[in-house]
Amino acid sequence: MKPTVAISGVLTVLLCASLHAAEAPAYVAQELPAPRLSGQGVYTWFGLKIYAAELWVGPQGYANDAAPLVLELRYARSLDGRKIAEASVEQMAHIQAGSEAQRAAWLAQMKAIFPDVQDGTRLGGALLPGQGVRFYRDGKPLATVSDPAFARAFFGIWLDPATSAPKLRTALLRDAAARP
Repeated sequence: MKPTVAISGVLTVLLCASLHAAEAPAYVAQELPAPRLSGQGVYTWFGLKIYAAELWVGPQGYANDAAPLVLELRYARSLDGRKIAEASVEQMAHIQAGSEAQRAAWLAQMKAIFPDVQDGTRLGGALLPGQGVRFYRDGKPLATVSDPAFARAFFGIWLDPATSAPKLRTALLRDAAARP
């Protein structure tokens, strides 16, 4: 009986270690030095799972818009890209990011960029500090927006203290501190 307990204990330790040492998708590894999973969570709307989110950071951790990061959303249902863009700009207004004119311009950009998604589609955004954001679909480049204000507003949807999803924010930032 003791060997089984020992093996079980070893398996538990290995399982826990593997959860903390998640391997970054290839595009994340290209965008971030030494990427690590900061946190993950699920976004629901009226009880329906919309997407699972993962936040990847480098050694600098999360530092608002001063350090690179990648946020990836894995959709759990089909959604129209235009609706994703409209929901995004509504959330930007919720956190009071940008002016009305800026949000109108950002909405037009997002409508042109964001594709329709299905269950399993992954959309990622890589923060390029001081430059903007690069978007990915299923690990392949989608578009780059060279506008630091847009990048702050976009990532603020999830990471701003005023987000409409504070539990998801907490989950994403779980292990976001800088590491030496």
